[in-house]
Amino acid sequence: MTLREFQDFIRRKYYARDSERGTPGTFLWFAEEVGELASALAGDDDANKAEEFADVLAWLCTLANINDVDLERAVEKYTVRGVEGFK
Repeated sequence: MTLREFQDFIRRKYYARDSERGTPGTFLWFAEEVGELASALAGDDDANKAEEFADVLAWLCTLANINDVDLERAVEKYTVRGVEGFK
């Protein structure tokens, strides 16, 4: 599955509810998932780490969807144009 296919899957499944919640509320859910990922990374449970990475990606796709951002196109910053140096 490509990034675009995954983003489309998330859109089909959750867009109606997520767009009603709006960006601020959805961002709070995303931030909570990032916190859960941080906790998982501090532990030794590899299955939990994988689950939390998946949750973060899904919520990132949700945020992108409700803000009309195509993530596959957005990552062309790295994959097509290339990024020089480090931030």
